Formats: sequence, structure tokens, C-alpha cells
Amino acid sequence: MQSPKVLKRHASLVDRMARTVGVDLEESALRGDLEFNEIADAVIACTGCTNPNHCEAWLAANDSAESTPGYCRNTELLKRLMP
Repeated sequence: MQSPKVLKRHASLVDRMARTVGVDLEESALRGDLEFNEIADAVIACTGCTNPNHCEAWLAANDSAESTPGYCRNTELLKRLMP
């Protein structure tokens, strides 16, 4: 199991990536487009990323984007939720 520090870091990355591509995860869950356990699964998938520092740098350089970077482990989920 991942440490709370790692989980918090990746939860933040998932949320930031979603917002960057125009997805509000909480709103998506409330509308029924996303199950709450899918958010947890997305965080767990993110913890498998081999270079979260690159992701953080990409997010810092991109306030908005039409898509996630190719290496994002949550690309398919976020594509499905994009407006």
C-alpha cells in the first residue's frame, strides 16, 4: 500500500490534470458520469507513473490543454469525461 504522502501527491496530480483538460471530477461524479471509486482507481493508476516530477512540470507549464500528455495513465478516463 502506498503511503499517505504518496497518495496525496498523486490525488493532487489527478485533480490538477483533470482541471487542466476541463474536467471537474467532483461534478462528474455528482452527475453520475463517474463513480467515486473510479477517482480512487485513477489515483492508484497515477501512483504507478514512473516520472511524476515531469507531470508536475507539465502541469505548471499548462493552465489548460486539449488533452493529457501521452504518458498519462488516466488519459482514457479523462477523455471520456471531457466536455
